[in-house]
Amino acid sequence: MPDLSPIFDDLVRFQIELWNAVDARLRDENDLTLARFQVMRFLSEAEDARLIDIATDMVISMGGASKLVDRIEAAGHCERRANPADGRSAFIELTPAGHDAFAEATRTFESELELRFSASPAQLEQLGETLMTLRGRR
Repeated sequence: MPDLSPIFDDLVRFQIELWNAVDARLRDENDLTLARFQVMRFLSEAEDARLIDIATDMVISMGGASKLVDRIEAAGHCERRANPADGRSAFIELTPAGHDAFAEATRTFESELELRFSASPAQLEQLGETLMTLRGRR
């Protein structure tokens, strides 16, 4: 077994550098944090999304998910609608303004990722497969 400490260090540091760079660019160009963008990305793909779905997807607490949704809602980018099957929960969806803001921010997000991931397509595919395996999603 190889020494895993350097792999851990490189992975964590790369993640922090990547998060900070993408977050800074989204803030600068789209007045949007990366955390909010991630929620909006989830909402753009999900149907009948609830807070628990956001928390699970982002690996954050329900309180953290709630605060993010509150901020996105205050910006006019999402709205909650009653869940007819469960009065204790609500479905969360992007508003038309939220879809527009998300589409614009997606261009910024993808542009920054292209700058940060300079490996070959085969290397990136292998990285993606390895990360899915390590996270137990394969």
